[in-house]
Amino acid sequence: MLLHAVDTSPSRSGDLGHGLPVVVLLHGMMGSSESWWRVVPLLTARGHRVLAIDLPGHGLSPRDPSLTIEQAAASVVETIAHLAPGEAIIAIGHSYGATVLAEAAQTVNPHLAVYVDAGLALRGGGDRHTLVTQYERDRQTRMSADTLRAMRPFYSEKDAQVEARAASQFDPETMASISCGDGHTWIPEPGSILVHAQPSAWVSPDDLRRFARVGVQVRGIPGAAHSVWFSHFAEFTASLPELFGPTPGTSTSPRR
Repeated sequence: MLLHAVDTSPSRSGDLGHGLPVVVLLHGMMGSSESWWRVVPLLTARGHRVLAIDLPGHGLSPRDPSLTIEQAAASVVETIAHLAPGEAIIAIGHSYGATVLAEAAQTVNPHLAVYVDAGLALRGGGDRHTLVTQYERDRQTRMSADTLRAMRPFYSEKDAQVEARAASQFDPETMASISCGDGHTWIPEPGSILVHAQPSAWVSPDDLRRFARVGVQVRGIPGAAHSVWFSHFAEFTASLPELFGPTPGTSTSPRR
C-alpha cells in the first residue's frame, strides 16, 4: 500500500542539490512524518529532496490490523518507488522506523542507511489484547502536549504539539499486529551508521559489538534521549557529517 509522505523539493539556489540522493525519513513508534520538523529544513537547505513518510498506522497513512514488519517495509519500498523512481536514496530510521528500514534496505539498497537508537531486533510473539491496551493507554497519555513537556522537559513547545498530534493519529491495532508476529534480528550492511543514545535502553552492548563486527559505524551521543535529535539536536547533526557537514554533495558513496 502507498503511504502518506511529506515530499519536499530541493533548493533552487545555484546548482545546489543537483545529483544529490533523496533522503527518506522513517519515524519511530507513535511518531509521524512531522517528528522530523527540525531535520527536514537542514536537508533541504543542502539541496536534498526529502520524503518524510508516515508508517502504516501512523500519521495520515492507512491502518492495517494484520500488518507484519515485512508488509510495512514493502509499503515503504512501494512508496519510494512511486514518488522517487530510479533515484539514489539515503535513509534515516528511528527506533521502530529503523527496524522497518533494515527490512526495506534489502530491496531499496540505499546509498547510505542511518539507524537511530535501534537494536534492530523484533521480539515477536506478543499478546494482541495486552499490546493494544498498553498502546492505547500510552496514546492517551501522549495526546496532551502539556503532559509530554512534563514527561520530556527537553521538548520545545512545537515538539510537544507535533508529538501530541502524532499520538492522536496513532492506531494501536496496527502496531500491535507487528509485535504479535514472528521475532527477527537484522544485520545492517557494512558502511551503515548507528547513532545511539549513550547509555541506551534500546541498544545493548551486545548489539554494539554485533554491529561493529559487520562494519557498521557506531556513534554514541552521551546523555541523549531515545529520540536523539529532540534532546541533542546539535550533537545529532554533528554526528552525521555525511548529511549535515559543511560541504554539500561530497559526503556519501555507494555501499555496494
